Amino acid sequence: MTSDPERRGEAALLQLTVGDDHREIRDAVRRICARFPGSYWRDLEAREAYPADFVAALTQAGFLGALIPEEFGGSGLPLRAASVILEEIHACGCNAAACHAQMYIMGTLLRHGNADQKQRYLPKIASGELRLQAFGVTEPTTGSDTTKLKTRAERHDNVYVIHGQKVWTSRALYSDLMLLLARTTPVERVTKKTDGLSVFLVDLREARGRGLEIRPLKAMINHNSTEVFIDGLEVPTENLIGVEGKGFRYILDGMNAERVLIASEGIGDARWFIAVATRYAGERVVFDRPIGQNQAVQFPIARAYAETEAADLMVRKAAAMFDAGAPCGAEANMAKLLASEASWHAAEAALQTHGGFGYAKDYDVERKWRETRLMQIAPISTNLILAYLGEHVLGMPRSY
Repeated sequence: MTSDPERRGEAALLQLTVGDDHREIRDAVRRICARFPGSYWRDLEAREAYPADFVAALTQAGFLGALIPEEFGGSGLPLRAASVILEEIHACGCNAAACHAQMYIMGTLLRHGNADQKQRYLPKIASGELRLQAFGVTEPTTGSDTTKLKTRAERHDNVYVIHGQKVWTSRALYSDLMLLLARTTPVERVTKKTDGLSVFLVDLREARGRGLEIRPLKAMINHNSTEVFIDGLEVPTENLIGVEGKGFRYILDGMNAERVLIASEGIGDARWFIAVATRYAGERVVFDRPIGQNQAVQFPIARAYAETEAADLMVRKAAAMFDAGAPCGAEANMAKLLASEASWHAAEAALQTHGGFGYAKDYDVERKWRETRLMQIAPISTNLILAYLGEHVLGMPRSY
């Protein structure tokens, strides 16, 4: 079991701030989001378009470079500050999916890239000159079983020649750079199946049409997802991140941050749903009384509020442990699990409270309802989190 007394004691020494921490950041994010109301997002969805203006506004405010050290032009903020940014975006009714990946993808480059790679890319990512938004990991035939991915990279002198396919690679059409995970040593030739995987920084501006093709993938929500087809793409050896064959560890290293940040979006979604449901329940009068007077309407909203407050505490704990350098795999996963469920229960309560009007696009409930449902599946499914907790925290037999 990883949840031993010593580790619990280490976590207990952390101090958690409750309430509106990072108030200046929250206020600044709210001012930006006020410029992008529901009508903006509905128009984008109707056109299946990318929120370029919204992303530009966040970039100009320095929010997308929040985790990049000051020496590279970023803000050098802790993970908790970044999570507050994403929470507020979603609590305002907006959606950070078009740009949130830059925060946690960048960590692979920051922690495992060499000095030249950091100096070459991080300042331009921080300024917005370059976008690092695409993450090529998932494949059509392997899904969450990452160690069995089929994309292959073979070294030939000063380049790696790559063949393979990726799916659900969001934002690839709107990104300049992509982190790509490929197998450099066949799985049958490695001792551990997690070995032999490598991470490459692909310049999509040069790669498209030269061995790489990107096709839009229509989905239930406007997340600009794509399929990426790779056939003989040449990537310079200098674009290898870290050591060849150790890429799986690098990807895992960023997943705790990813879990915490996505969980923060779930908290923001839940707060938005609770706010709109509460307001509508007080304003909507049926049978000569506000519908919020009925316990069948009131109680689901109240329960969602309680779940959200509890999940928020776990998100804060996970972020505090991450920022303190403490092991936080269990906490990050639990934060994502609890926040995704709180946001989904709040979404259900909001939709049910609005009744037929919950399906009306002008109310934005159905849009946010569809968006928050994704958190049960990605970036990690609820069942895989439970499997992780069962095996690695509780010490039960591996279930898959």
